[in-house]
Amino acid sequence: MSDTPRIVVLSSLFPSAVQPGAGLFVRERMFRVGRELPLAVVAPTPWFPLQSLLRRFKPGFRPGAPRHETQQGHEVWFPRFVSVPGALKGWDGLAMALAAWPRLARLKREGRLDLIDAHFACPDGYAATLLGRWLGVPVTITLRGTEQRQAHDPALAPKLRAALQRATQVFAVSESLRQVALGLGIAADKVQVVGNGVDLARFNPLPRAEARAALGLAADAPVLVSVGGLCERKGFHRVIERLPALRERFPGLVYLVVGGPSPEGDLGPQLRAQVAAAGLGDAVRFLGPLPPDALRGPLSAADVFVLATRNEGWANVFLEAMACGLPVVTTAVGGNAEVVCRAELGSVVPFGDGPALEAAVADALARDWDADTIRRYAAANTWDRRVAELVAVFRTLHRGAGERAAAAAP
Repeated sequence: MSDTPRIVVLSSLFPSAVQPGAGLFVRERMFRVGRELPLAVVAPTPWFPLQSLLRRFKPGFRPGAPRHETQQGHEVWFPRFVSVPGALKGWDGLAMALAAWPRLARLKREGRLDLIDAHFACPDGYAATLLGRWLGVPVTITLRGTEQRQAHDPALAPKLRAALQRATQVFAVSESLRQVALGLGIAADKVQVVGNGVDLARFNPLPRAEARAALGLAADAPVLVSVGGLCERKGFHRVIERLPALRERFPGLVYLVVGGPSPEGDLGPQLRAQVAAAGLGDAVRFLGPLPPDALRGPLSAADVFVLATRNEGWANVFLEAMACGLPVVTTAVGGNAEVVCRAELGSVVPFGDGPALEAAVADALARDWDADTIRRYAAANTWDRRVAELVAVFRTLHRGAGERAAAAAP
């Protein structure tokens, strides 16, 4: 038996030509694994017969995806599964599994499936464990942040627990998510923390004067930046609320907002209205969504990265900002404090405490940060180490499955 497992990634959040910004963190991680192991992706897409009508009232809702793409040499399929908006969420896992089954069964027949690697435990991981049972292959699940909320949802918690119990191995991108799994009764030796990483070739600082000139920013302006999907969870509106007071202390303060609509929604119109109502039109710059290769421009132009988020598993963007020498101000949710883990990297404040957020941002703008120390921390958290851990586990699980199959043979 070959020591090279063929991986099929199962994730309903994955980039496509229709949604290029969706699930970039899944692709970043797994396509790096794909440099060492054969890999394909099945990304089930939620569908409902009347969703095109809903888009008339909620533009951008479920824009769909192509049937198939080739991305960076890897095949990606987007089968549709029936999902009723806002209802019957407990059935999404089964629907996803049934929709993905024909493609995965074919990949198994073709010798291209030895292990299923799912991202998010519910419904994706639940679907993956059904498929793993039907196809007789091991399943890994990566916890990415939604699980903390689901663990307290009476309708979803049983599905979440079942998925984690049936999985062969569970990865968590942060210790806080590992604790969620342990709290559901999952054995400690089954849950391994493998955080995300940063690409130092892509994220390294430009000269500040060059970066600011490209954005038309004054050389001496205090500059904040946030990057993420323009949804409620990311908290752009919470930062904007604090800007009037911050501008009194830091005249000429500019806030760069990098992001666009996300699968979680589009708060863009509300954010622009909030800015207009507060008279902050000259202070807030909406730069729109930017491809990863373009992010170092605004990151290099800024003084402080801020993200007043309601929930995160492990925010890649923190390391990306740090790789450009920026301190980070964020909220004490999910794995944030595990990334911003030392005072010389930034500060973490209680979620929902506006005055504390304002004070932390003001302190960060006033401090003289050691950018080299911040960059060295980012450099110690590259993708190479994370990928090596993942590949080692995939190979071990594949060998174990082969040994069990050999032992069961007559």
